[in-house]
Amino acid sequence: MKKRCEWVKSEILKAYHDEEYGLRNHDDSYLFEMLVLEFMQAGLSFETILKKREAMREAFDGFSYEKIAQYDEEKIEELLSNENIIRNKLKIKALVKNARAFIKTREDFSSFDKYLETYVKEPIDYKRRDGQVICESDLSKKLAKDMKKRGFSFVGPTIIHSFMEAVGLVNCHLETCFRHEEVK
Repeated sequence: MKKRCEWVKSEILKAYHDEEYGLRNHDDSYLFEMLVLEFMQAGLSFETILKKREAMREAFDGFSYEKIAQYDEEKIEELLSNENIIRNKLKIKALVKNARAFIKTREDFSSFDKYLETYVKEPIDYKRRDGQVICESDLSKKLAKDMKKRGFSFVGPTIIHSFMEAVGLVNCHLETCFRHEEVK
């Protein structure tokens, strides 16, 4: 039986952990989707977010930052009435704001991935041990601060650290987890 990180407690989390979490991904569309999922999670469990992921994908035009950046008040009101997604008005407004900031950052660096690489060239291995939880780091504080300057919102150090874990910028798998060595 494979040993996994301690937070894997359901089938949806198991699938996410085994197939996606921590794998380095350079695709800007995927990076934007993961950024959205991470800030939508604020105050909620990631399991809740994963359960709503497909509904959000449908409601948010496939997580297309180009389309989301064009959302107007009418579209925001439509989203707020959609019972299948996270209907927090501040988060929905942040969705639009972050899509616009994402596009601007891509223009400044040629891609969002290249922007992230100004902070992390190679994945950082935190060598987590059982019971140790890493919620933020000096790096996530620095990146979050810069992203806020660039116009992003809902991107505090904890959310950004979680985002960096999700997209493989930092490896926070437990050393005893079968994925720890795979994502290094």
